[in-house]
Amino acid sequence: MSTTASTSGNQGGAGGSALLDGAYRKATWRLIPFIFVCYLFNYLDRVNVGFAKLEMLDALQLSETVYGLGAGIFFIGYVTFGVPSNLILHRLGARRWIAIMMMAWGALSACMLFVTTPTEFYVLRFFTGVAEAGFFPGMVLYFTKWFPSHKRGQVMALFMSAIPVSGLIGGPLSGWMLSHFAHGQGGMDGWQWLFLLQGLPTVFLGVAVFFYLNDGIAQAAWLTQEEKAAMQDALDQDEQQRSKGVHAVHSFGAVLRDWHVWMLGFIYFSIQMGVYAINFWLPSIIKSLGFEDATTVGWLSAIPYLFAGVFMVLVGRSADRRRERRWHLSAPLLMALVGLLLAANFSNNAVIVLVGLSLATMGALTGLPMFWPLPAAFLGSAAAAGGLALINSMGQVAGFVSPFLVGWIKDVTGSTDVALYILSTVLFIGAMLVLVVPARLVNR
Repeated sequence: MSTTASTSGNQGGAGGSALLDGAYRKATWRLIPFIFVCYLFNYLDRVNVGFAKLEMLDALQLSETVYGLGAGIFFIGYVTFGVPSNLILHRLGARRWIAIMMMAWGALSACMLFVTTPTEFYVLRFFTGVAEAGFFPGMVLYFTKWFPSHKRGQVMALFMSAIPVSGLIGGPLSGWMLSHFAHGQGGMDGWQWLFLLQGLPTVFLGVAVFFYLNDGIAQAAWLTQEEKAAMQDALDQDEQQRSKGVHAVHSFGAVLRDWHVWMLGFIYFSIQMGVYAINFWLPSIIKSLGFEDATTVGWLSAIPYLFAGVFMVLVGRSADRRRERRWHLSAPLLMALVGLLLAANFSNNAVIVLVGLSLATMGALTGLPMFWPLPAAFLGSAAAAGGLALINSMGQVAGFVSPFLVGWIKDVTGSTDVALYILSTVLFIGAMLVLVVPARLVNR
């Protein structure tokens, strides 16, 4: 009997289960920490723009609206090239394409130090968005080649905990850089050093990706033949189960015609509206509470991300253990809504605002990993590359709308409160739409 057949036949037994569990542990420890670091630097690029704003606007004489537009233009490039980039990854392989993307966006992010005009700001942010476009949906697709549906909640939570960790580390680090380089060392301002020192490491990580990652199970020399066979068999069974589902989608054309996909795209848009408002405006909101020192702003901005990182992992484990997806997404979104309302209604009370921002960050960021098992649960392998990228691109439209909306409202009203009310409404709609998704499709 062949190795594959014997391993497959033992899946129900203790030996086969132990073999598969050991293979998953090995894959998790091999892949997740490294990919986590890559995503950490991906998100540091988002965090450092928010901190650079504290000095950059005065240095270049930019308005809040210009900053919001520049921050948002990144996502025009991101959305435009999201689907093509993921299709290239599907053909070229994850290792090569992710390496190319990381080296490109790291170099472009570092080049932000040369910006002197709004036009230069817009152009660089646009092309940075183009370079980053395929990274996240590519990682979601990459995990489908290693882990079956019932394992992806926790895997996604571990991977996406890089977002709160980037805030936890990036906030104090960015604040320290602004303070340390405030005296113009090397002829550059603190915000210029910020872009340089947080962009170059991404280039080196991109080189490391080329040598470290494998494109799939078959190329993983660190797995035994029995482990490879067991993991592949589990993926094949997961695909068969999905194919028998009531609503399996197996081609990109079917994806475009399916209303569930467009609804999921709006749900992801609603989540990202909250996430990007927090990413780009958290330092400014904290500074408006009366904290002028950049280092203090950095440490205070780390508090919401600390709680979000712990909460995200706990909810991910709970979702996988209970095989329940909808409420594990909807409830955090409602929590984010409550947090934003607290921050808006008690804007003169620093403690309550920080509590509200912490709740909002915990809920919105936890919504990200809890969302992705939903589309992956009913998109067949043939539709996954384009479908996941399409949903991600729809959600990333919020990356343009959210910072521009908040910046424009702040310029007009002098406060972010109205913007927080609007974001709360969008989150509520998204939370309700989650419950429209049939439980039978996603609770696996």
